[in-house]
Amino acid sequence: MPIDLNADLGEGAPDDAELLALVTSANIACGWHAGDARLMQAAVRAALARGVAIGAHPSYPDRENFGRSEMNLSPDDVRADVIYQVGALAALVHAAGGQLHHVKPHGALYNQAARDPSLADAIVDAVRAVDPSLAIYGLAGGELLQAAERAGLRAVAEVFADRGYRADGSLVPRSQPGALIHDTGEAVARSLRMVQEGVVQAVTGETVPIQAQTLCLHGDGPHALAFARALRQALTSAGITLQP
Repeated sequence: MPIDLNADLGEGAPDDAELLALVTSANIACGWHAGDARLMQAAVRAALARGVAIGAHPSYPDRENFGRSEMNLSPDDVRADVIYQVGALAALVHAAGGQLHHVKPHGALYNQAARDPSLADAIVDAVRAVDPSLAIYGLAGGELLQAAERAGLRAVAEVFADRGYRADGSLVPRSQPGALIHDTGEAVARSLRMVQEGVVQAVTGETVPIQAQTLCLHGDGPHALAFARALRQALTSAGITLQP
């Protein structure tokens, strides 16, 4: 039973190098919510040295709020923004002798695209324009994955190790109770259940069907590294193969 373990990197967190030893995919910030060209280049080089698959992590132009504020941009503007960011990271990866593997939107862009078909189509159109061989990482069951499938791109269903879910399969907004799972044991147990059984318990108690092809752990928390180690150990102990 294979699973991809991914983390968002290049955002200025201190544990990036250690996290790269534990994950199989890295989503590298493209400078609009965090990071810059130098951080992107360093993250790319480190990921290539570890054999970790590299993804672009584009966002809204929102450094002030770490890309977590929703925006109402036109599909054409979103398309240009995503092309700009993915293209920049792809160039850095190519210059370092590697190849970009996937694209995973960040923050508000990610969550809005999971429920807005027009925004999802704009992102997918941008990715296809840069490189149609790139995979799209998106929320399991969301509009972004459906848009990728319609366009003939590889759609990879993502679940979150440390986030709460609502009954409709969407993530609990960070501003609401239950958005983050702080207990390592609980987060690990939930992750194993998502991978092995294909279900997650919503904050309201319902058992929600969910597809897990890639599992995200956040690298910006105070205990991110310890959690990553515990999660990887639990997955491998359960006989689950980790691969991009």
